[in-house]
Amino acid sequence: MTVDLNSDLGEGFGIWTLGDDEALLDVVTSANVACGFHAGDPTIMRDTCERAARSGVVIGAQVSYRDLAGFGRQRMDVPPDRLADEVTYQIGALDAFARAAGTRVAYVKPHGALYNTVVTDSAQAEGVVEGVRRYGSLPVLGLPGSALLSAAEAAGLATVTEAFADRAYTPDGHLVSRREPGAVLHDASAIAARCVDLATHGRITAIDGSTVTVGARSICVHGDTPGAVEIARAVRAALEAAGITPQAFA
Repeated sequence: MTVDLNSDLGEGFGIWTLGDDEALLDVVTSANVACGFHAGDPTIMRDTCERAARSGVVIGAQVSYRDLAGFGRQRMDVPPDRLADEVTYQIGALDAFARAAGTRVAYVKPHGALYNTVVTDSAQAEGVVEGVRRYGSLPVLGLPGSALLSAAEAAGLATVTEAFADRAYTPDGHLVSRREPGAVLHDASAIAARCVDLATHGRITAIDGSTVTVGARSICVHGDTPGAVEIARAVRAALEAAGITPQAFA
């Protein structure tokens, strides 16, 4: 059995850094690299792509609303055609640095509020997909059953389902809002155990104790939470101990 491990990287800006990208690149198989709209700048994008290339980690474009102040976590009413332009722009910017590092952008994943919005908002989902389609036939990474993946399939793009190692789920398979208590998990051993259950049985326990079926080819381990590196290492170690090989999907 194999499963992809992805993480959001390159999320600093200027003199500010966020997370230990170098350590996470020794753990994950895919890197969702910020493209400058919610975090990241040209130097950080170049450096992250070079590090990922050296580590043999696949690069994905982590596209977002234009929201540096809110770290991409504020929902915005962006017209779908403009959203498509901004998605294409972000992919192209990151791909320039990826190609300079001897690799390429291999997939696209929305970030933050945009990720949550395109779970149910078909118009915004189609805007994101149009932005991807204009650039090329890149796979789209997203939540199972989301409007985003439905729109991507309709456009002929490959889709990849993912689950989150350290986020709480609602009974209907959506992520619990970060504004709610218990939305982010912190116990490394518990998180590792739920990831093994997810990879082997395709299920996850929701915040109310019910069981949710989640078919995921990729598991996201966040890089911006306390103890992120320890959590990611625990997840990888637990998967490998269970006979599951971390392997990029792209």
